[in-house]
Amino acid sequence: MSDAREAEEPGTKADEPSAKAEGPGAEAGEPRRSNESQDDGGRRKYGPLGKTLVIIPTYNEAENIKPIVARVRESVPDAHILVADDNSPDGTGKVADELAADDDHVKVLHRKGKEGLGAAYLAGFRWGIEHGYGVLVEMDADGSHQPEELPRLLTALKGADLVIGSRWVPGGRIVNWPKSREFISRGGSTYSRLLLDVPIRDMTAGYRAFRKETLEGIGMDEVASQGYCFQIDLAWRAIKAGFHVIEVPVTFIERERGESKMSRDIVTEAAWRVMSWGVGSRVNKVLGRKDSKDS
Repeated sequence: MSDAREAEEPGTKADEPSAKAEGPGAEAGEPRRSNESQDDGGRRKYGPLGKTLVIIPTYNEAENIKPIVARVRESVPDAHILVADDNSPDGTGKVADELAADDDHVKVLHRKGKEGLGAAYLAGFRWGIEHGYGVLVEMDADGSHQPEELPRLLTALKGADLVIGSRWVPGGRIVNWPKSREFISRGGSTYSRLLLDVPIRDMTAGYRAFRKETLEGIGMDEVASQGYCFQIDLAWRAIKAGFHVIEVPVTFIERERGESKMSRDIVTEAAWRVMSWGVGSRVNKVLGRKDSKDS
């Protein structure tokens, strides 16, 4: 039997304060992150990754959760999976419990209700860190993120702090998306990249692998954004903190079952928040002040 019941209560303990990154954007004299050192040539040298936890947030994904869990287990047999369910009325949580009862690599985090993608991931990150995982992965339940590509993300993470599965770098592609959806995604990433002055091509990508030290160093307790905005927020925080971010090309496939959670409100929230962050950052630079992390 698995310890599915162990994960029912979300992690509520505040994250421990951690050292900021030493590198681009870090202040002189600050301590180095615990997961890196330097070799004789002055290059960054990363420590081992540790155990991997794949976090899959769900809300009404009863049709999708079994196949996606099976594909993750086959693609990365050593990884553990945390299904973070927002009390889905379609019984997704019950299906996840059944999977966990048969497989000790599957855990379930039962949440009280629908609080949004960002809140589900943050709860999953905290649970994973508290339970000793060194790598935390974001993955959708609907199959749009291909579990078969996860080994490439994890390989890239051996030399990085954050790896993003990117649709908009050479080799990345999308399948079965209408042109309107592609326009929103490409436009949102370009808009964010220019306003926030970051080099990431796919700022809204939701297929990501973090080292735990990265999450501990970006101020998770200060993150309040959701949806598209949540992904932009975390990527920007990582860049500002001096963490090394790599984009790996992936194939994104539109869901075949269930309904997309994307809405006009989510896109509007992202546009306004990104504009606020970008303008605020430029004002702070002019005034010689440090950026606030509040979001």
